[in-house]
Parts: sequence; C-alpha cells; structure tokens
Amino acid sequence: MTSSFARGGCLAADTGNTWGELCAMLVLSRKKNESIVIDENIVITIVEIRGDKVRLGIEAPKEIPIHRSEVHDAIHAEHNSGEQDPPKVASAEG
Repeated sequence: MTSSFARGGCLAADTGNTWGELCAMLVLSRKKNESIVIDENIVITIVEIRGDKVRLGIEAPKEIPIHRSEVHDAIHAEHNSGEQDPPKVASAEG
C-alpha cells in the first residue's frame, strides 16, 4: 500500500470555516479486495474495479450515516433551508 497526504479544503461542519493546516487528505492505493480501516470500526473494501469506476463496500455502525457526496449535499441544503432534519440512520446507496 502506498499513501500520501494532500492538503484540501476541509470545512468545519458547525462553523463553515476551513481547518487549513489541521485537515489533510490521505491518498491510498488499494487493489481489489483490499481494505482500509478507519477508527477501528469502519472498514472500506475495494469490491470491484471496472474501467474508470471503483465499487466500494463500507462496513460501519448503523448509527453512522453514509451517503454519496451529492446526496449529502442535498440533505444539508434541505436541512439548511429549514424544510426537514437530515436522517440519523445509515442508508444503503448504490
């Protein structure tokens, strides 16, 4: 496994401010059926690689919401407009 850190535009969810030097993106290389572990209770496995698409399997506690970024953005846009609270449970998105 190879890895590197890249500086990104991480946002503090509660303030909207950037974390700057406190936030970095770890970039990893993985092959099919290889995994990474986050905080002892989240496992991300490369399930399939086909062309320019990678399928990921994510094992996490049920109370941790998992969404594609566009779904996450839509939930938060809806929440910020005052229409509805975001769901509190993980969803199985494909």
